[in-house]
Amino acid sequence: MRTRLTARSARLVLAAAAVTALAATTAACGPEDNGPAPAAASSGGSAEGSGGAEPGSDAEAGSGGATSPSGAGGEGTGGGEQREGKEKDGYGQSCGTNDLEFALTPKSQAGGYYQVTAKAKSGITCYLDVNTPSVSFGSRPDGVASPVGQGGEDPIKLTGSAVAYTGISPKTTKGDAGVEFEHVIIAVTEDDPDPEQLELPEPAVVEKPIVTNWSTKPSETVPVIV
Repeated sequence: MRTRLTARSARLVLAAAAVTALAATTAACGPEDNGPAPAAASSGGSAEGSGGAEPGSDAEAGSGGATSPSGAGGEGTGGGEQREGKEKDGYGQSCGTNDLEFALTPKSQAGGYYQVTAKAKSGITCYLDVNTPSVSFGSRPDGVASPVGQGGEDPIKLTGSAVAYTGISPKTTKGDAGVEFEHVIIAVTEDDPDPEQLELPEPAVVEKPIVTNWSTKPSETVPVIV
C-alpha cells in the first residue's frame, strides 16, 4: 500500500514538473513569438523616416538628393537671366560693323560719289562713337580713303529706322589714272574684325579716295576737298 502511494506521489511530482517545464518553455517562446511585432515597428520607423527624418538621417540626405535636379534647374534659369542681362548691357554700347546694315547709292554731285547709309540691325541699339568710318578699295595703302572732316555728330544713336550717312569719293585726281575696283570695304573702326564689303553698281576707277564723317544729314556728306 505504501509502495503504491509512493509511486502515485512520484507520478504527481513528475506531472507537476512537466507542467512547470511547459510553462517555462511557453514563457521562453513568448518573446520569440512576439518577434514580428518589433520588426513591424521597425518598418513603421522606416516609413516615418522617409516622411520626415531626423536631421542628419539617411532619409533626410535622400530628400536632399531628390531636390538636386530642381536646384540644377534653378541654376539654368539663373543662366537665362544672365544672358538677358548681357543683352541689356549691350544697349548703348559702341556699334560694331556686324551690328549694322549698309546700303550704297551712287550720286552725281561733286563729280560723282557713293552715299552709304548705315542702320542698326533688328533688335540692336548702339552708338557710332567713332566719327569717321574706315574705308578702302582693295588692300593696298593707296586704296585707303582719307577723311575730309565734313559732317560729324558724335555719337550717333542707331536703333529702329534711324540712319547715319557717309560719302565716299573714289577718285579726286584728274585724268584717267587709277585702278578699277568692283567693291569697297567699310568698317566702323580700323581694327574692326568684321568689315563689310559692298558691291559697286559698276567698276570704279580709284585714285586718292576720300570719305566724310558720319552724319544724320545727307547734305553734309557730299565729299569735296576744301
